[in-house]
Amino acid sequence: MKIIFPDGNSKEFAQSASAYEIAQSISVSLAKNAIAAKVDGELYDLHRPINHDAHLEIVTDTKELFNLLNHSCAHLLAHAIKEMYPQALFGVGPTIEEGFYYDMDLGDVKISEEDFKEIERKMLKLAEQNIPIVRKELLRGEALDYFKNDKYKIELINDLPEDEVITTYSQGSFTDLCRGPHLPSTKWLRHFKLLNVSGAYFRGDSKREQLQRIYGIAFFTKEELVAYLQLVEERKKRDHRKLGKELDLFMMSEYGPGFPFWLPNGMILRRNLEEFWYKIHTKAGYQLIQTPIMLDKSLWEISGHWYNYRENMYVSEIDDREFAIKPMNCPGGILVYKRDIHSYKDFPLRVGELGLVHRHEASGALTGLFRVRNFTQDDAHIYLRFDQIVDEVARLIDLFDYVYDIFNLSYNIELSTRPEEKYIGSIEVWNKAEEALSDACTKAGHAFKVNPGDGAFYGPKLDFKLRDSMGRIWQCGTIQLDMNLPERFDLHYINDQGEKVRPIMLHRALFGSLERFIGILIEHYAGAFPLWLSPRQIVVVPVNNASHGDYANKLKEILAEQGFRVEVDLRDEKMNYKIREAQTKKIPYTIVVGDKEKNEELITYRPYGTNESQTLQIEEFIAKLTNEVKTFGKSKE
Repeated sequence: MKIIFPDGNSKEFAQSASAYEIAQSISVSLAKNAIAAKVDGELYDLHRPINHDAHLEIVTDTKELFNLLNHSCAHLLAHAIKEMYPQALFGVGPTIEEGFYYDMDLGDVKISEEDFKEIERKMLKLAEQNIPIVRKELLRGEALDYFKNDKYKIELINDLPEDEVITTYSQGSFTDLCRGPHLPSTKWLRHFKLLNVSGAYFRGDSKREQLQRIYGIAFFTKEELVAYLQLVEERKKRDHRKLGKELDLFMMSEYGPGFPFWLPNGMILRRNLEEFWYKIHTKAGYQLIQTPIMLDKSLWEISGHWYNYRENMYVSEIDDREFAIKPMNCPGGILVYKRDIHSYKDFPLRVGELGLVHRHEASGALTGLFRVRNFTQDDAHIYLRFDQIVDEVARLIDLFDYVYDIFNLSYNIELSTRPEEKYIGSIEVWNKAEEALSDACTKAGHAFKVNPGDGAFYGPKLDFKLRDSMGRIWQCGTIQLDMNLPERFDLHYINDQGEKVRPIMLHRALFGSLERFIGILIEHYAGAFPLWLSPRQIVVVPVNNASHGDYANKLKEILAEQGFRVEVDLRDEKMNYKIREAQTKKIPYTIVVGDKEKNEELITYRPYGTNESQTLQIEEFIAKLTNEVKTFGKSKE
């Protein structure tokens, strides 16, 4: 077979030669440093036979093998667990954005974080043995026979496509069903940490067995692991549930699990975001609406929610009619569209709504503001002609750019394409829709990753994966092309020939939900919000309440008239205590007033996070803050 190398040179090798054997024929040092291979761009095990002419790259750089390392470490975890608990059965053990997890059934044994050190010691012992990780291809019958005592693997095998090659990976006494690829041996798996354990239903089905899910992460070097664990500790300090309580932003109650209560400071933060949202959408040409929270069951039957999402909906009866509290805003928005006759000249028709929705999430899944049972979706539904998709989506991406830049959030775009099965519409229309989304990204100047087959049954979509200051990835924004609801609700517009035509419908969210986005911002900023967002912007601390209290109150009046949120701390506490507390509460500016400030009508202030004070004329200070709010704290350059 002919193997072509990255430099363009090629060489003939015997059929079924592995990347390792090919590397050995080139250089002993290359083979020694080889970790994996890319065959025609696909990641291969180093020792997997190559059976065809191919482009080959020997991978020696660990930087691009983070997922491979963590996948192999997931197997190392399962290997250790199997030796410690022979009765163990396993679900799936994939890599995730940061590390890996493995789902396992240990019978009556319950794993806690206190058990992690013992499990880690066992894992390290296996890693130090440098056990080869061996790939094997099996016929379906062989695979079913090998895993005949493992109900989870039997089900997974039976659900595989008939023509799929079934593979296992073995390391010593442990064998697992897996597509791979993996590292050559366990020697690479020495720098890892188990992070937490939780419950997880098999295949995500709440009606199935509940397994134990252990999360972990692995790195190629000790230094990387130490740096990551330090980052984890910093993230714990930024936990939005902890900061939400300390900064008096929101609370939860046992009287309403999953239903957040917004406290006065939190309401200021929330209203600032809402006003920002309304302002940018009005400027961008959106019409704003509000639809009812509860609507008749028949509407949800038309939309399909009643048959496909009923278990997550809250229902009630009014005047002998069944109603459902909306889990999504779309059907209500569509009723607004159907109220009028629309012309092609009206398009693109942009309609926005901050709509409160309710979803019955499992109690075990509720997490602060990240997973709640009622939340406000920042929805927009855009109706347009097919030929308008590229320009409109490119315009949307520009809006996403503007908004996320305000919050110092970078992002990547992922394009999810037509599922292989269970989709509506013709392949031709799907191809055109996917091409339109792709062209829109290109027009907006953004690269994107393709997720083949990951689109919804009713259309392709663009997902915006945000990266915060702690390096975490969040799924917030989305642009979803919908070919289903316009059909279900018999939507149409009048084209330039006077004919009724189905519109294209785009679902679009920037924040995703206000609640979750606020949770992300709390952790992103560690509670130290920029001035325009901060619930408490300024606190004035008199050196002496009796001597300087009047001037402190005068400053409050002057600054409040300019629209700033100002407090005067007249408590009977020491000045330094008040200043420290203002820092603890992450208030952007602390003003200290004494004799000089009072006599010369000055402002001496200390920005949050610094020990340095500066003194300005009142007008200069107001101008500084006004500019900071106007520019969201960003330089105009």
